Amino acid sequence: MPELPDVLVYLDALAPRIVGTTLERVRLASPFLVRSVDPPLTHAFGTTVLGLRRLGKRIVLTLSGDLFLVIHLMIAGRLRWKDRGAKVPGKLGLAAFDFTRGTLLLTEASTRKRAALHLVRGEAALAAFDMGGLEVLESSLDAFRAALARERHTVKRSLTDPRLFSGIGNAYSDEILHRARLSPVAMSDRLTDDEIARLHDATRTTLREWTERLRQETGIGFPERVTAFRDGMAVHGRYRPPCPACNAPVQRIVHAENESNYCPTCQTGGKLLADRSLSRVLKADWPRTLEELDERLGR
Repeated sequence: MPELPDVLVYLDALAPRIVGTTLERVRLASPFLVRSVDPPLTHAFGTTVLGLRRLGKRIVLTLSGDLFLVIHLMIAGRLRWKDRGAKVPGKLGLAAFDFTRGTLLLTEASTRKRAALHLVRGEAALAAFDMGGLEVLESSLDAFRAALARERHTVKRSLTDPRLFSGIGNAYSDEILHRARLSPVAMSDRLTDDEIARLHDATRTTLREWTERLRQETGIGFPERVTAFRDGMAVHGRYRPPCPACNAPVQRIVHAENESNYCPTCQTGGKLLADRSLSRVLKADWPRTLEELDERLGR
């Protein structure tokens, strides 16, 4: 799922292309994309794009007439900038937004169509999409600590809860926790003051560094390779390759559709974390350390 750095780079690329232009029409390839009915989508046709903003992981187009077009890409939704009038791709295409200077295509590479489009009128209606999470790049340590203390979760879940923190998902939470040298299953209410300070700094530094890195990669073009798995990530999506900090093999835990990657040496004191399904099956046979794992594998 595109997270805060990816969404910011999308906004950077869209601003010079569509702000101040006319949204001439929206061509829908999937009627299930539109999740609102009042006002109807046709009310956006012929409006002027006044500005752009990020709302969590959503992209918001501010239109004339006090209208807001809200795009949520979810896991597999992506944006493509093409010449004006470009055809909507047959298999992956969901919609085409025709602007004065070009066409923005919305695609989704998944059989489960989760991407969503809403058209709402007024700031009050737009506020309903705000989950209330803290904007970490603008936050003080005290505000960060207060958000973390609102609910008791594992620190991984806290970081990815949009009601607590805005714009952070599975990928960057792995990177943040590795930089902070914290276990993904550490409980949020048991962190020390030093650990909270490290987490706050790691969150801000990781998001800023990756935003700048993606901006440099994109340049004046349009971001075409938006993915949760990027070269240069320390642990996310890197199960078994060596940790860049200590060379220990990166490990993972899997819960439902989510996978967390971590370094046992840097983050868990050498202990291997077991996900629920594997720990139930293996029970006492589950290796507790990297040394035990090496013995089981005959290394």
